[in-house]
Amino acid sequence: MITIMLVDDHPVVREGLRGMLEAEPDLSVIGEAGSGDEAVALSRVKQPDVILMDLRMPGLDGVGATRKILADRPGQRVVVLTTYETDADILRAVEAGASGYLLKDASRTELAGAIRAASRGETVLAPSVAGKLVNRVRNPTASPLSAREIEVLKLVAQGSTNADIGRALHISEATVKTHLLRVFGKLDVSDRTAAVTTAMRLGLLG
Repeated sequence: MITIMLVDDHPVVREGLRGMLEAEPDLSVIGEAGSGDEAVALSRVKQPDVILMDLRMPGLDGVGATRKILADRPGQRVVVLTTYETDADILRAVEAGASGYLLKDASRTELAGAIRAASRGETVLAPSVAGKLVNRVRNPTASPLSAREIEVLKLVAQGSTNADIGRALHISEATVKTHLLRVFGKLDVSDRTAAVTTAMRLGLLG
């Protein structure tokens, strides 16, 4: 029997996952957590074979929780299960030590198979995610941001306001805001400072 812990801040998602997985004769859900901090604490008690980890949660997110859990138990298998598949999301999860990265549109058969594979020590990736990782390895300088988004972010790094950026690039402030929102989504951040910091860490600003 493979034991599983579910981590997601939406109770209805956890309920749906539990129903799907417990229909499999060799899978058993032994714990649920609604936040990253709760997942870290519960994993120490339950010590499941596999943890299904949501990526974006209030407070400690899935990547942070994965890092803490693996620091406690290096052999723990953590599979990210999320709706997001941006390059930055995938890289952060892989760098944190996740055993796999699946999308929430996976079928019951795919999900169960991935959990079994992870429990055996295999790496499990959604096909689209695997493709992104292969592309990243083949072309490590590839940027998840467009040329215009990098221009905007460079100006943000220089302390420019949205109005300043708009004048410099001859675009409207609304367009600047749209570019920044896309940058936030791609880099998995929520503000300008974090966007600049993350982009610099990834070497995107030159």
